[in-house]
Amino acid sequence: MPLGLDGWLARIEALHPRGSAGIELGLERVAAVKARLGQRESSPVILVGGTNGKGSTCAMLEHILLAAGYRVGLYTSPHLLHYNERVRLNGVAASDASLCSAFERVESARGDAALTYFEFGTLAAWEVFAAAAVDVVILEVGLGGRLDATNIYEPACTIVTGIDLDHMEFLGADREAIGREKAGIFRTRVAAICGDARPPQSLLDHAATVGAGLQVMGREFGYQRQEQQWLYWGPAAGGSGVTRRGGLAFPALRGERQLANAACALAALDALHQVLPVAMKDIRQGLGEVELAGRFQVLPGRPLVVLDVAHNPQAARVLAANLGDQGFHRNTWAVFGMLADKDIEGVIDALGERVTHWLPCALDGRRAASADSLSARLESRGMKVAASFATPAAALAYAQENAGEDDRILAFGSFLTVAAALHALGRSR
Repeated sequence: MPLGLDGWLARIEALHPRGSAGIELGLERVAAVKARLGQRESSPVILVGGTNGKGSTCAMLEHILLAAGYRVGLYTSPHLLHYNERVRLNGVAASDASLCSAFERVESARGDAALTYFEFGTLAAWEVFAAAAVDVVILEVGLGGRLDATNIYEPACTIVTGIDLDHMEFLGADREAIGREKAGIFRTRVAAICGDARPPQSLLDHAATVGAGLQVMGREFGYQRQEQQWLYWGPAAGGSGVTRRGGLAFPALRGERQLANAACALAALDALHQVLPVAMKDIRQGLGEVELAGRFQVLPGRPLVVLDVAHNPQAARVLAANLGDQGFHRNTWAVFGMLADKDIEGVIDALGERVTHWLPCALDGRRAASADSLSARLESRGMKVAASFATPAAALAYAQENAGEDDRILAFGSFLTVAAALHALGRSR
């Protein structure tokens, strides 16, 4: 009997002892199955890693390339509401039927390999893209880079948006160790874009060792914010001189950091101009139409609702800056749920001055921090906890009942927190 998408996802989760959240870094298993499937890079691959900003950068690349008329495959993770979001064809989430067909082919080829949930999904996404004969594939790195399943594919361009502390139990205890892992996606004589203006020395050293064509934010390329617009600058075609693109409208994604992500996307497209040429009108259209749920997503109304998946200190600092750039709001009610293995104190400290009422809540799954644990950590840092809640939906309902028209409600801390808020708000589509 056909399994259906839910059946396949349950089966894939059960394949590996660690389940859907299981992480077992390494390329040997997934590379062997790739070979048995006969997967080949017949179109350019853009491989995008980094601690924060990689999802936004992928979305910008997707929309610009779609505006230019290319057939685009985009693979991202995790998803917010539906697994199909991870695999996009020409801007549309893959159908259940195409995913199930791809899962069946991977299952037939894997033999006795105990693939992780992410590895199985990565191979299946490639099967979907190959069946659709896309012109370009954009792959978002899941974790780190060097040993991530997406790194089995040979890229035409690589991007590391930035490096900060996250997933330290897998990637290392400091930026140097993490930078080394992120730089593992670089290839010899392949353009490597780094959106971190102060990258770890380990990243610079690895790029030099492998002979990657490294471009660093603020050194080989960058951006300037201007009144009501911005300017991108980078290497001129042929590598001689500097090219400038001025008068650009701000990306549809909100926040100052999105200019850095947009600059990374443009640097990558410039590096690929011979195989994927795009016009200025395509850039303008793509940046103007890009959208990505849960990245400083603002839902209009009174009170205003802001959704953000920020789950590490760097992302929380960006979120705090974006909140500060908004107009006046008397109070900010924060629906706050996080996973226990994240730097919870660092996130709290980053947003302490922006939140007036904290509403800690529990999330589903064994990795989630309890509401009581979050409350204790908030109170130990002098934060005002209004109450704690068993679910994000309950916390959101409390905020909606108590917030005034001049207040705002923030739901953040995890993809799970934002997903639950979207469900509660009737936006599950």
